[in-house]
Amino acid sequence: MIDWLINNWIEVFGVISGLLFLYFEIKENYLMWPLGLISSALYLVIFFKSKFYADMSLQIYYVVISLYGWYFWTKAGKTDKKEDVPIRQLKSKEAYMYLIISGIIFYFYSVILVKYTDSPLPYWDSFTTALSIVATFMLTRKIIEQWLVWIVVDAVSLSLYIYKGLYPTSILFAVYTALAIVGYLQWKKSYKKLLLL
Repeated sequence: MIDWLINNWIEVFGVISGLLFLYFEIKENYLMWPLGLISSALYLVIFFKSKFYADMSLQIYYVVISLYGWYFWTKAGKTDKKEDVPIRQLKSKEAYMYLIISGIIFYFYSVILVKYTDSPLPYWDSFTTALSIVATFMLTRKIIEQWLVWIVVDAVSLSLYIYKGLYPTSILFAVYTALAIVGYLQWKKSYKKLLLL
């Protein structure tokens, strides 16, 4: 056990920081962003060593978006210096924009994975990657529906990892799916309180 921990310490810290990220996300705490940055940087190394290049490219995006989200939640997005960035709902115009962007990213990734890799499930991998990119940007804006996107991404990813026989990762994504449901309910509750103020 100790040998395994020593040999896999980067992955262990990646999982721990990822779970802490979700905890602070549910609590609407800006500390989620530095934790997301750490987790993404660790998984960048893990996926590079494992030659999972599509996942690695997603981690590069997560590093950049974590810096942006951290800045937005603590500086640029505040309407008043004393207030936190408020939770808000998705506007219909934005929903169409995010759908179009998701479709473009899905197309881009699926072409690359089909033509240049031996991915066994290129379309499903592309689907979860596209939605992950869009959901993370929605999170920077504190849009409540980002949780609904994560529920879909995590549930589909869970199915893919079970199919691929990645059972420890499947357990992690079962936890992610449950936490995304909790996060949605918690943010919805907070949003309703904002409307009453």
